[in-house]
Amino acid sequence: MGKKRKHRHFTLDDAEALKVGEGWRLSLVDADATPGLPNDGDGKEIAADLFDDHDEEIADLQERMYAASRSGDGTAPRIVIVLQGMDTAGKGGVVRHVLKGIDPQGVEVFTFGRPTEEENEHDFLYRARIRMPKPGRIGVWDRSHYEAVLVEKVKELTPLDEIEGRYDQIVAYEESLAAEGIHLIKVMLHIDRDEQYERLMDRLDRDDKHWKFDVGDIDDRALWDDYQDAYDIALRRTSTEANPWYCVPANHKWYSRLVVKGLLLDTLRGLELEWPRAEFDVEDARARLEATK
Repeated sequence: MGKKRKHRHFTLDDAEALKVGEGWRLSLVDADATPGLPNDGDGKEIAADLFDDHDEEIADLQERMYAASRSGDGTAPRIVIVLQGMDTAGKGGVVRHVLKGIDPQGVEVFTFGRPTEEENEHDFLYRARIRMPKPGRIGVWDRSHYEAVLVEKVKELTPLDEIEGRYDQIVAYEESLAAEGIHLIKVMLHIDRDEQYERLMDRLDRDDKHWKFDVGDIDDRALWDDYQDAYDIALRRTSTEANPWYCVPANHKWYSRLVVKGLLLDTLRGLELEWPRAEFDVEDARARLEATK
């Protein structure tokens, strides 16, 4: 057997191929592709070998970010991983696998379901504002404020002229977050219609997965093309240099999870986090402690 090709981890350089930019169209993205890795069993094996390689570094960087928040001045950075995708795209699996080695104290996970009565009394960005993680934390959103230009558009819950105005509002809102030290990682997990069928059928075939099945998902499949069009427009209109979208092929869960983990690692590295300096005299504290022996 030949020597297995070594791959560091999925970096932002690798992710350029997945970034939504000029000329991008969702229809051109192959949900079965694995850019940067072999699209076969070898690729899956490489991904498995590499998946945990940087867990210690991620945990260390996350702890540094959390430690910076202990000052209470609100200046510690925050990261929000925004996960969008059709039902069964693997959003929950990304949360479980990518964040498994991180201290739960430093993570805040929220699933955006149907808006509550209170949320409906405010503008559509209110839901995002109140779910923003505290300084020093990593927030993960299973769906997000983008439902207001996806579900509400496809199901005609909001007039189209209002939907049209929301794209610019989202861009402006996300640009304002940078000033607050909030870093977004926006990921669409892209599966194709056949893959979704297999995953939904698997849920029906297994008693231990019936709880995950929503009969409404069958109705949404009838609107598949409308959802693809809505995603295409939403991603192109709201992907910016500061807050780009990454459209990640997700038919292979081993690939999409590795990509998201790589994006998180590179984002943490980019913060250039240092341990906060002690606000007390370390040597004095050491002497006092030694005196208690």
